Amino acid sequence: MTRLSCGCSLIVALLLSLPTPGSAQSRDSFRDARNKMVSEYIEREGVKNPRVLMSMRTVPRHEFMPLSVRNLAYHDAALAIGYKQTISPPFVVAYMTESIDPQPDDVVLEIGTGSGYQAAILSALVKEVYSIEIVEPLGKQAAERLKRLNYDNVHTKVGDGYLGWPEHAPFDKIIVTCSPENVPQPLVDQLKDGGKMIVPLGERYRQVFHLFEKQDGKLKATKLINTLFVPMTGESEEKRQIRPDPLHPKIANGGFEIDDNKDGYPDHWHYQRMMSIAPDAGPDGSPCALYESSEAERPAQSLQGMAVDGSKIGSVQISLQYKLENARNGAESYEKPAFVIHFYDDQRKVIAEPIMGPWSDTKGWERATKTFAVPQKAREMILRVGLNGATGKMWVDDVTLTASPR
Repeated sequence: MTRLSCGCSLIVALLLSLPTPGSAQSRDSFRDARNKMVSEYIEREGVKNPRVLMSMRTVPRHEFMPLSVRNLAYHDAALAIGYKQTISPPFVVAYMTESIDPQPDDVVLEIGTGSGYQAAILSALVKEVYSIEIVEPLGKQAAERLKRLNYDNVHTKVGDGYLGWPEHAPFDKIIVTCSPENVPQPLVDQLKDGGKMIVPLGERYRQVFHLFEKQDGKLKATKLINTLFVPMTGESEEKRQIRPDPLHPKIANGGFEIDDNKDGYPDHWHYQRMMSIAPDAGPDGSPCALYESSEAERPAQSLQGMAVDGSKIGSVQISLQYKLENARNGAESYEKPAFVIHFYDDQRKVIAEPIMGPWSDTKGWERATKTFAVPQKAREMILRVGLNGATGKMWVDDVTLTASPR
C-alpha cells in the first residue's frame, strides 16, 4: 500500500530494532528476521493461508526499502519510500493477499505498485501479476527492482489505476492498495465474473476494507476490518465528494461504539490489536474500549488518523478517561500504557511523537488531559492509544480532541 500507490501511516516506535544497514548481515539473518516477522506480526494475528505465509517468509522485504529505513524492514510498520509514498505493513500485505484467495492459475491486477513488494508477494502465488503505479519515478524504480530480483511474471506500467489495464482483462482477482471513495467502474468491468476484488473504501480517514465478488455482472460486498490508506489519486480523486478538513481535526467515535457491520470493532479506529469492546463497562455504563494483554511486546492498541495543517493549527488538546489494572511495563521504554500522537510532514515522514502518560494502575476511572504543540510542518497525525507492549488491562472511553489556531 504505497501512498498513491498507497499506504497507511503506522507506528515504527512500537517496534524492536534490527541491525543497521551498514552492519554485517548474512542472508540467514534476514531469513530469521522474516520468519520472526511472519510468526509474530502475521500468523499470530490471524493470517492462516500456508501459501501466503510461505511467500511472506520468502520475499526479501529489505530489498524493497530505501537504505535509510532498511534496518526496519521486518517490522510491522508502514515506512516512507519516497515521493510521499510508503510501503505497507507486512500484516496488511498478508491480510489483503489472503482475502482474495490467490490461486496458481489466477491473473491478478494490482492498483498501486509502490515499491513492488505486494506484487512480489503475489508473484509466487499466481500465474501473472499486472501492476499499475501513477507516480512515474516510483513505478520505474519498482519495475527495475522486480526485474533485478527475477519476478518475471510481474508486469508493470505507469498510469492511472482508476482506468485499470483493459488490454489484459478480465482479471481473476484485483487488489487495490489505495482508497477510492467508490469502486472505479473500469475495475468492475475488468473483473472476471466469479472473481474477487479487495478495496479500502471510504473517506480519507474513514475507511473499511471491502471484499467484492462479481456475480452475474454485479458486485457482492463483504465489509472487513477498518483500515487507513491514502486516497487513490488521478481521476478517482477528482471525483471525490468528501475531503478531510485539516483546519478542524476531530476524533471520530471517541466513545467506541460498535460499527455498522457488527464485527465487534468500533468504526473509525484501525489497526486494532488485542482490543475488544466492553459493552457496559464505561464510566457511565456505556461501551468502552478494553485493551488486554498477558504477553509483553505485543502492541495492544488502536489507531485513528486525521489531517492537520500545522501552519494554521498551533495545538491540540486530548482528553480521555481511562482505567488500568495489573499494568506492567515492557522491557523497552515505549512499552507502557499511554496515548501517543505521531505527526507527519507533507512527505509522510514522522516529525514528532509526543506522549500523554505513561500511566500506572488506578483505583477507578480517571481523566487525563494534555495539550500537544503541533509542529508547523505537520500535515497529518495518527493517534495511538493502548498498552503498547505492556501487559495488563486498560479501559478507555470518551476520547476528545480540541484544536486551537496558531
